[in-house]
Amino acid sequence: MQFGYSEVCLAHDPGPRHPETPDRLRAIRERLKRKHGVEYVEADPVDVDEIASVHDRSYVEEIEEFCAQGGGNWDPDTTAVEETWDAIRCSAGQARWAVERALEGDDGRKTPFSIGRPPGHHAVVDDAMGFCFVNNVAVAAQWALESEDYDVDRVAIVDWDVHHGNGTQDIFYDREDVFFVSIHEKGLYPGTGEIDERGEGDGDGTTMNLPMPAGTDDVDYLAAFDGPIGTALEEYGPDLVIVSAGFDAHRHDPISRIRLSTEAYALLTDRLRGLTDRVGAAFAFVLEGGYSLDVLADSVSIVHETFDGREPIEPDDDEEVSDGARTVIEDVIEEHGLEYDRDDESDE
Repeated sequence: MQFGYSEVCLAHDPGPRHPETPDRLRAIRERLKRKHGVEYVEADPVDVDEIASVHDRSYVEEIEEFCAQGGGNWDPDTTAVEETWDAIRCSAGQARWAVERALEGDDGRKTPFSIGRPPGHHAVVDDAMGFCFVNNVAVAAQWALESEDYDVDRVAIVDWDVHHGNGTQDIFYDREDVFFVSIHEKGLYPGTGEIDERGEGDGDGTTMNLPMPAGTDDVDYLAAFDGPIGTALEEYGPDLVIVSAGFDAHRHDPISRIRLSTEAYALLTDRLRGLTDRVGAAFAFVLEGGYSLDVLADSVSIVHETFDGREPIEPDDDEEVSDGARTVIEDVIEEHGLEYDRDDESDE
């Protein structure tokens, strides 16, 4: 894979006790040293106009001034230093780069993955929260839709971070040109992302939330991707699919109670790769969360390995979808009016 990366993103340092540490990127880079076919690219940072395409300009200017004055605590979770503004612009620029390379046709072993920070999926139109200042995937998606160089009418954003991508939902909630899917732990920060949050106005039906119960595992997530997520996205027919790739749903991440294995990220990657092949969509990844350094590094690495020729290992045939996950999946199917066989193979 190609990885968008800049040393500038390391200068954003929220402090020694903060989970969103520069060591996250260092751990990923260290693990990828052992892998074949890894390429790093440093992209140009975005400018204020690009950020303001999805955020209120007055808010963007406030962030820039906040950092220029030395930063501090924006809220109890979201902290900046003077260098954070440059890291913000670089992180969003790496996301834009990933989308551009995907639209240029880079796929397979050249599939782009932006590993910038700070992350972005909690940043709403006019505020920072949850470690996020600027919504990187939203900036990249909007850039693709506005670009005269590419024929992009529809973008799908699939957020598999364990936290609901409330910021991305907020930005695109009333729009039909972006289909946003978030699969996350129910009740976890920020407490949004219920099934009936499905968009409004022109965007009615283009937001899909799957709030999964604590203890949900690989089989449950695969049922969601093979069922309502895959079905809805194929019906939507995006020109571009962006993964908001957080890895904190891993069973060994300290923040969540979802029970995914490292192998699950290979399987989810493979499912989405198959979807993008079927609909002819460009495909890119943008880093979000993941707070156990070893788990984060292993998970990014296995995504890379999946594009480098490694075949993902499917769960055993006798493993069944849990009752809690099945209820969520069936409720989502009903909410979105999907025509899909609700009986999975384990029940045949």
